[in-house]
Amino acid sequence: MAVCYVGNRELALRADERRAPGTDEVEIEVAYTGICGTDLHILHGAMDARVSLPAVLGHEMSGIVSRVGPGVEGIAAGDAVTVMPLDWCGACPACAAGNEHVCHNLDFLGIDSPGSMQSYWIAPARVVVPLPEGLSLEAAALAEPAAVAVHDVRRSDLLPGEQALVVGGGPIGLLIASVATAHGADVLVLEPNETRRQHARALGLRAEDPLAGDVQELIGEWTDGAGAPVAFEVSGAVAGLETAIQSLAVRGRLVVVAIHSAPPPVNLFRVFWRELTLIGARVYRREDFEHALELLASGAVSADRLVTSVRPLDQAAAAFEALEQGAELKVLLDCRNGAA
Repeated sequence: MAVCYVGNRELALRADERRAPGTDEVEIEVAYTGICGTDLHILHGAMDARVSLPAVLGHEMSGIVSRVGPGVEGIAAGDAVTVMPLDWCGACPACAAGNEHVCHNLDFLGIDSPGSMQSYWIAPARVVVPLPEGLSLEAAALAEPAAVAVHDVRRSDLLPGEQALVVGGGPIGLLIASVATAHGADVLVLEPNETRRQHARALGLRAEDPLAGDVQELIGEWTDGAGAPVAFEVSGAVAGLETAIQSLAVRGRLVVVAIHSAPPPVNLFRVFWRELTLIGARVYRREDFEHALELLASGAVSADRLVTSVRPLDQAAAAFEALEQGAELKVLLDCRNGAA
């Protein structure tokens, strides 16, 4: 069974089109697939120009290798794995410079090609990542979003002991806050939604409502008037971006994580006046992925508190609806349960 986006905000369940893995390919029996914001954007039609219908969704996953194709080495049937869903061309200027993760011709599996929201998934062997000993398949399904957070923190050049502001307390925001905390930072999450603030506090994070009072007064008290050395903009809202910029210290670093639906206005005067640095952070490198798995395996990033429900594959439509209504934080689809 596979979950497909078929256009007009509709999902459909379709039979697997199972084939033998080709040269340098691996077939994975998918255990869990997470639903992320990108999947919701696809369902809303925001990426219709990019996806090919019917599009099998999903790129946050874990599973067990079922078959390997010719030429595959170091991976065998029975291995517990996840997939770094980035397939690069190896020939463009970005790849030549060692930046394969932002390849000019990047194939993002689950967007540009079929994804993991199905019973069996074939992926290039080079993007298959073995799981650390003892890491559960359920927790490993968070490897991809956790790798996003690791890459974001790495891009910020965050130092242990520095203060880090996270604007937006959705799944990625809370993962960034968790990774930054594990890195030794003093973290503050700003999130207007009370349920998300409760999730943040359950993770041991400080979370405040930016609408409850003067947010700059709050930042001033937290930083002794200096402003935060680092801010992560994860809200995707113009107000969130402005708050992040206004909250930064002199020579502070702003990491732009969220995808804004339209180009937002940016207070370049503030950037000039405080000599701020704006940093883009798009996806992740292999080392980010592997470090994310280490953090999940050690418990430094808590999968148990981030995953709010696990549903069978055939309840995907209801799971998407629950996420859209804000009733869930992170939902996993059990691709072995309900998969006929």
